[in-house]
Amino acid sequence: MKIKSFLARPFASYIHKQIRKSMATAVDDQRKILRELLKTGKITEFGADHGFQEIEDHDQFKKAVPLRDYEAFRPYIDKIKEGRHNVLWKGQPIYFAKTSGTTSGVKYIPITRESIPNHINTARNALLCYMSETGNHQFANGRMIFLSGSPELERVGGIPTGRLSGIVNHHVPSYLRTNQLPSYETNCIEDWETKLDKIVAETIRQDMTLISGIPPWMQMYFDRLVGKGGKPVKDLFPHFSVMVHGGVNFSPYRAKLMQSIGKEVDTIETFPASEGFFAFQDRLGEEGLLLNTDSGIFFEFVPSGEIFSDNPTRLSLKDVKVGENYALIINNNAGLWGYNLGDTVRFISVDPYRILVTGRIKHFISAFGEHVIGEEVEQSLMKAADEEKLRIVEFTVAPMIREGAGKSYHEWFVEFEQPPANLEAFARKVDENLRRKNIYYDDLIRGNILDPLVIRPMRRDAFIGYMKSVGKLGGQNKVPRLSNDRRIADALGPFTDLN
Repeated sequence: MKIKSFLARPFASYIHKQIRKSMATAVDDQRKILRELLKTGKITEFGADHGFQEIEDHDQFKKAVPLRDYEAFRPYIDKIKEGRHNVLWKGQPIYFAKTSGTTSGVKYIPITRESIPNHINTARNALLCYMSETGNHQFANGRMIFLSGSPELERVGGIPTGRLSGIVNHHVPSYLRTNQLPSYETNCIEDWETKLDKIVAETIRQDMTLISGIPPWMQMYFDRLVGKGGKPVKDLFPHFSVMVHGGVNFSPYRAKLMQSIGKEVDTIETFPASEGFFAFQDRLGEEGLLLNTDSGIFFEFVPSGEIFSDNPTRLSLKDVKVGENYALIINNNAGLWGYNLGDTVRFISVDPYRILVTGRIKHFISAFGEHVIGEEVEQSLMKAADEEKLRIVEFTVAPMIREGAGKSYHEWFVEFEQPPANLEAFARKVDENLRRKNIYYDDLIRGNILDPLVIRPMRRDAFIGYMKSVGKLGGQNKVPRLSNDRRIADALGPFTDLN
């Protein structure tokens, strides 16, 4: 037995037991975190602006602190960039995580000395829980790859700034440094395709045991590996046993990834963001992610149908219900207060608190009042694909609004590994699935307001080409599943399979 897997075993058992204990104290832990956040928040400019000195509980907090997205936080962020201290949190952030917003342009998310352990320790805990649950400690002896952004940092207002994955790269524990690939120099390459070729060259003859990243970019890595090595991934990496993924729903990518690997490997789903590491899969093979209730974040939940109302309901953890779709609101020890993350979640359990990530608040279609969400389109498509034994590479959906002759409809842009023998029949299956999931959509079809959906098959590597054309190839970038306008749909026109 090698030393790293030997030492990991008792540590994994200890962490696993601590996490199990925290499941029973989740509501109390959340109350304590809010008190601690408010205690520090009192010395900040934000706290002074919102009367933190007078706040004693969540009800008072909700009245004093309105919900905000990044754009509403921008004036406070600008003050930090100017060099001000004690603006949102005590002192100054130790980093800005730089991320691209769909409506706000570049966003600068503060990371503080108190909040960085949330990012580092939660990633660690996800792996340790897996070790304890499965008994698989051996992967700790092999090479591990984390497909991420560049670790090179710039300075904004004197604060080190970069992609979250690059920032986290600086905090990889020393005992894992010798296991980590690619090299620092390769990780610093900005052009994704150049970087990917270098990653393949560095890893193809290594004993890779764990691979982590966003599914579409892991698939691109596997495609390059298989192309260069002439073998499935399992033959190139005989000890590869664990794949860590997050950022998008895994199910549309799973079949093709496993085909490229040539065998089933264990998968661990995570829910990280620049604003925090919110949840992770703590049980192999079971649905749902364990909410991270004791890591410096106080969560609030707004019924998704109320998120744009003037006075939305704001629930704490103790009041959530299984099956409801909620917008996720965070308050954390990086100084985000009443922050509307933009993601929606649904609880599948409250003992313990486990969630599914169901989509993005702004990624929906409601051009005709149907309010179709990401979870509904993904499940409708994948159910039909499974029945037809089809593999989906990537897809996105947009409304096609007809102002003259003909009725409007939803337009689906789908890249198939192999297209269905009968595209119209397949589209009917998807449409029927969606109608069963969304009664408003069904009413519009029944009422002859909308035509059934239309599927546009895309050329091979169409979405890779699209992402490259908009400068978002690789890293942590994702194709939105849904749009309420035609911006992405119109840009995809040149990539449609017209034959």
